[in-house]
Amino acid sequence: MSLLGFLDQLLFGSSLTLYGVLFLPVCLLTALWVRGSDLLTAPVVVPIAFAVGLFFAADGSGGLLGRLMGLVTGLATQAGWLYGGTLIAGVTVLVRRVLWVRARRRRT
Repeated sequence: MSLLGFLDQLLFGSSLTLYGVLFLPVCLLTALWVRGSDLLTAPVVVPIAFAVGLFFAADGSGGLLGRLMGLVTGLATQAGWLYGGTLIAGVTVLVRRVLWVRARRRRT
């Protein structure tokens, strides 16, 4: 997400909508690629990654304080993307966990 945030700012001039749209498939891929033993970490990690990448994608003209203000504003205005991505990761992880438990019960 840091790389996507940086590229969003560089190529598209800090389009937060584009950043949010790109966040959704990253959430899905994260939930699909995480190891089975770490399934419950995916819904926790994706909001952190959103905030880290948003630090680079947010419009911050005015030094560090301007960038932090852009981050806070971006988190407030783009919360829908954040919640949607976290929901995608959470549901995907739950489905993977249920399938894993069912497969384990069939083996025993």
